[in-house]
Amino acid sequence: MTSDYDVAMGQDQECQFLCSHRTDRQGIQRARELIEEGYVAEWIVDNLPGATSFVTVDRKHKYYAAGFKIGYKEFSPVTGKQKYFINNHITLVLRYRQAPGRAGRNGGKVIVGFEVYTKSVEAAHRDSTGCPQDVRSDMDGMEMYIAPNTTRLASKYPSSSYLPEEDDTDDGSTLTIPYSYSVYFREDDSIEWSKRWDLYFNNQEDSKVIHWLAIINSLVICSLLTVIVVMVINRTYKQVHGKDGSGDDGKLLLKRRKAGNGAKSPRLREKAPAGLLEQKGEAEREDDWSSDEELFVEDITGWKQLHGDIFRPPPYAGYLAPLIGSGMQLVFMATGLLILSCFGILNPSFRGGFVSVGVGLFVFAGIISGYFSSRLYKTFGGMNWRRNTLLTALLFPGLLFTTIFILNLFVWAQASSTALPFSTLVGLIALMLLIQLPLVYIGSWYGFHQSHPYEHPTKTNSVVRPIPDQAWYTQSIHAALIAGFVPFAVVFIELLFVFRSLWQDKSGYYYVFGFLSIVSLVGILTVVEVTIVATYIMLCQENYHWWWQSFLIGGGSSFWIFLYCIVFYYTKLKIHGFISGLLFFSYSFLACTVYGLLTGTVGFLTAYAFVRRIYGAIKAD
Repeated sequence: MTSDYDVAMGQDQECQFLCSHRTDRQGIQRARELIEEGYVAEWIVDNLPGATSFVTVDRKHKYYAAGFKIGYKEFSPVTGKQKYFINNHITLVLRYRQAPGRAGRNGGKVIVGFEVYTKSVEAAHRDSTGCPQDVRSDMDGMEMYIAPNTTRLASKYPSSSYLPEEDDTDDGSTLTIPYSYSVYFREDDSIEWSKRWDLYFNNQEDSKVIHWLAIINSLVICSLLTVIVVMVINRTYKQVHGKDGSGDDGKLLLKRRKAGNGAKSPRLREKAPAGLLEQKGEAEREDDWSSDEELFVEDITGWKQLHGDIFRPPPYAGYLAPLIGSGMQLVFMATGLLILSCFGILNPSFRGGFVSVGVGLFVFAGIISGYFSSRLYKTFGGMNWRRNTLLTALLFPGLLFTTIFILNLFVWAQASSTALPFSTLVGLIALMLLIQLPLVYIGSWYGFHQSHPYEHPTKTNSVVRPIPDQAWYTQSIHAALIAGFVPFAVVFIELLFVFRSLWQDKSGYYYVFGFLSIVSLVGILTVVEVTIVATYIMLCQENYHWWWQSFLIGGGSSFWIFLYCIVFYYTKLKIHGFISGLLFFSYSFLACTVYGLLTGTVGFLTAYAFVRRIYGAIKAD
């Protein structure tokens, strides 16, 4: 949106009248609500947001907060009631310096700072041109107030001796608000062109201690989990190969127990030489177990007994495969965004870059999604690969788009400038149907027709093995919640800083992606380790329903993150109104769903690799 403000490079304007706006009582009431809720306006010059300038308490550092308040409120010293004033005179200070490189040698200039200072000036203190009589001096502000119509109120309340001071009825009364602005250009060589965004992030630079605490917290928890995982792997190795590591290729064999005289008992069905006194009845009982020649079975209690059921396809496998495919899309998208952000390619100066690049990466990762989904679907024994392709391409993206579209209707109803234009929604549909769907189809065709199913080291029995009663902490929901709390404990400190940057800090930007990448990497490693431990515990309980369980355990931390969003909303934020609350919780739920699908996919792939590895080390005879 282009404004009506006329700004020319290097040309100062002491004062310039912009326009006059006439508003009624309803408009006054709406303006008061916006001022009460602390709304700000954000302007952009040369891709820099207009900022309110602040200094730290010790006055050693200066930093910017994007945007400026549209008004302010104060209590009247006479009546003691609250009054509302609108900022109708804006002073723009644009700081510039010589452009770098050849452009600077040719006299080019670049903007390195954009500061906005506001003032409220009553209409009576303006001259004939509409400008304030004295721009630099303090004057009475432009109060958002229209005197009540006492004549109409008296007729409305004829028997009352008290008439209300506020009149919300539209009786045709209006208030004319004049707007004006000033522009000043100031040369400032202390700010480098490449560092002109630093003032927006100075407040974040002072909080590096919090980021290091988040990293230390993550590493401590991850280290403890690593020790547990090493113990699990070591125990599994000993169970497969024997305590001394000299097992017979990991086979589950029937071993012969020595008799009382020290000799081994004969193998089953192995006949001893017939004696002269041997009777016919004794020969028929040669397969019986004798008291001193008993056979015993190697201890295979626990996870080893599941070798005939461990790779049995899960229920609703036709939905698990598409979810894993969409999760691979999200893994690719998140990895690309973090890498591009760490290298500075994506930054706040690239407005809308995160969303645009994220959508692009997600769409073009459709070929990866189709490949993994169809190959897993083929492993599960599925045959209708075209149905699986449609589910992969439309299930999660379709639900995501539908939810955003419905929420956007509420934003449209509020006449908010943040509502997505209809053309943008049409473009998203076109991306999903014309680009992503064909890419998913190509990946699915290759994964189903040109690739083999994932090989499993053991065969599945025809008879389903019953599952014994499970401990409460190994049941699906309980295990997911308990295991999901550990990754949440790893990321919650950095998550708190992200929330503060987006919702509370004056800067309104988050830019420490190096710290975020480290914490995210440790968080993913924690998800991997938690899934291994939880899957091993479940297998030791002779429960082979690990497919969905590993997916739920990997994504279990999303529940705690959403719960943290609720706590943050009620304890830290001051958001009023049903629509605002609905948008906050809805978008928080969407973000947690995306995060849960991503980490759930990581958990599933981890458990799959772990199960194939440990059962590949044994052979059932």
